Amino acid sequence: MVELHNVRIKYPTGDGVDRITLHVAHGEMVFLVGPSGAGKTTILKSVYMDVKPAEGHIIVGEYNSLFLKKKDIPYLRRKLGIIFQEFRLLPDRSVFDNVAFALEVIGKRRKEIKRRVLRALADVGLSHKAQKSPLELSGGEQQRVAIARAIVNEPYILLADEPTGNLDPETAAGIMDVLERINARGTAILMATHNDGMAKRYRGRIIQIKNGKLV
Repeated sequence: MVELHNVRIKYPTGDGVDRITLHVAHGEMVFLVGPSGAGKTTILKSVYMDVKPAEGHIIVGEYNSLFLKKKDIPYLRRKLGIIFQEFRLLPDRSVFDNVAFALEVIGKRRKEIKRRVLRALADVGLSHKAQKSPLELSGGEQQRVAIARAIVNEPYILLADEPTGNLDPETAAGIMDVLERINARGTAILMATHNDGMAKRYRGRIIQIKNGKLV
């Protein structure tokens, strides 16, 4: 499903990743664990082709970074769900419209959008907040909206970058329970986190990274 082969990415600052080889299979939950600056976010960015490797290559489904054209990147990203630490919700739109936006931009019909959005909100336990503004929600609820937006297009893998990093332990556990249910239905998850203790509490494979290298 996702494969990184001997990937090397270097930024002008000297940060990046070096000789990374890993894979995520269908339905897996994989934790990338390491301190801040270890290279976790760089690996996620390489999967959705926000950065390209100087060496090595990346395979995401039928897409290969060696042959990928810039015009094809939006089509690759339609097959991914991406969850960020800072939610990235649109404050001038309702919860429903924030989730629907992911489908509107790819031209889905209104009836299909409504069906998928309501199902995604039910999956994260927010059906009753569909018409609320994100500003009326708690941090945990906002992250649930972000998860609903990430799964509404029925991706085959979720990329989660520190999805619980801004949340208190109880709220974070609730978010992890939501992600675990989504994973149990067959959606693969690749999650970056500095919290190795949390990762060990959930079923899944743990990959440790430090100073841009897998350890």
